Amino acid sequence: MDVTKLEHACQVVEIDGSRLVIDPGNFTRPVDVTGVAAVVLTHEHPDHVTPEQLQRVLDANPGALVFGPAGVAAALPDFVVDVVTDGDRRVVGPFELTFHGTRHNVIHSSVPVVDNTGVFVNGRLFYPGDSYTDPGVPVEVLAAPVGAPWLKVAEMMDYVAAIAPQRAYPVHEATLSEVGYGMHTGRLREMIEPVGALVVLRPGESLTI
Repeated sequence: MDVTKLEHACQVVEIDGSRLVIDPGNFTRPVDVTGVAAVVLTHEHPDHVTPEQLQRVLDANPGALVFGPAGVAAALPDFVVDVVTDGDRRVVGPFELTFHGTRHNVIHSSVPVVDNTGVFVNGRLFYPGDSYTDPGVPVEVLAAPVGAPWLKVAEMMDYVAAIAPQRAYPVHEATLSEVGYGMHTGRLREMIEPVGALVVLRPGESLTI
């Protein structure tokens, strides 16, 4: 299983030529991939999904399924979304997906809290979306958010320490400058290295799991 990190939150997981696209939003290059079995949308915010990005993927992959929480289905009424929530499981192609969590982290008291459901891919790769969801089982590889309006570095560090993955790679970095990204990944590395390894993937780079 290979995961390719695109900009910000978007990731493409591949097994034997079959692909899973996660969170193709507007901070990401146009997502032009084929062989897509499914698209997972953790929540409705545009940096994680736009109708244009989703339509682009589906036009190239007309049989692809779309999974997301109820808020995503409501925000994208022109698309067929298989609604998932905490505890749900789906199998599509070579991908076994389990879903964890229900709510986005709080940005501010004035900003509505939307649905957010993270995804565990084949029991190995966990991506929480915009949350600090603990799936309650060991995590081999964690896609760890490092920069966001809702994110505090100390809380990120505590979250990663609690998950204690064997490996992690940073995502959700588009809100950071290069200097800020380096600082945040440095703090992430401090939490990971006692138990595992941090792999910093630049957009377009891949990790074999």
